[in-house]
Amino acid sequence: METKSLLAQTKRLLRRFNLRARKGLGQHFLIDEEVLRLVTSAAELAPTDIVMEIGPGLGILTGELAKQVGWLAAIELDSKLAASLKQTLASFSNVTIINEDILKIDPATLLQQQQARFPAAIGSPFSYKVVANLPYYITSPVLRHFLEASIKPQIMVVMVQKEVAEAIVAEPGQMSLLTISVQFYGKPVIINYVPARCFYPAPEVDSAILKVALYPKPVVEVADERDFFNLVRAGFTASRKQFCNSLSQGLGLPKTEVLPLLQKAGIMPQRRAETLTLEEWAQLWQVFTRLEEGK
Repeated sequence: METKSLLAQTKRLLRRFNLRARKGLGQHFLIDEEVLRLVTSAAELAPTDIVMEIGPGLGILTGELAKQVGWLAAIELDSKLAASLKQTLASFSNVTIINEDILKIDPATLLQQQQARFPAAIGSPFSYKVVANLPYYITSPVLRHFLEASIKPQIMVVMVQKEVAEAIVAEPGQMSLLTISVQFYGKPVIINYVPARCFYPAPEVDSAILKVALYPKPVVEVADERDFFNLVRAGFTASRKQFCNSLSQGLGLPKTEVLPLLQKAGIMPQRRAETLTLEEWAQLWQVFTRLEEGK
């Protein structure tokens, strides 16, 4: 019954504002009450919290968040949806609707701009959480945008494609560039799987609720994050090949130069990139950095 009521509410809102789900923006609206509860529960919400919701859509999750937090910035790219949200959420004094592309918004700047409007209950004006039902095509850029931001969120709770969530929580043996790029900054866990039928219109694949609790600082210490990820990217150039060959190809260096570096880092050249731990990547980066400094 609950799914039907949310489905009816969704259809009613679409009719009221003469809207339709835009396939090009990957819009699928959540119509399951239990999933709503799981998302809000995973975010560990409190009246002292600031939350940025990415892609609020018709505002069904937004309304639930607004009841539980101190301040909510709902960032919606679709201008028609943003206009409808301004009407449907008008009764909430702690919600601001921002009709922009999240990838063009610096979280620190946004918090600074909104600070004067925060209620007194807000503990820290630069501590925030992210909640999002992300269109699949933008998942990696949005995660990277927040993980690499000058002021990072405490927690991210995002709805993503099931396979992407599983790739992010993977362990050595199945690691990917995406795995490394998230686990470097925080601990990801899958809260629950979400069948396609929980959305309207239903997507072609199932989803998962992913929670990333960010570390106070990256899990391994590297002096230059950009340089570190350039090395990781190089290592995954041909991840099905032996690591020595893949890294050699990615860095544009002969194998004869790469082999002794792997030896110094204690990494067997026959391994595959997906088997390396974060600590091993950091060790390898240290070896390469020393080499570069010695040139």
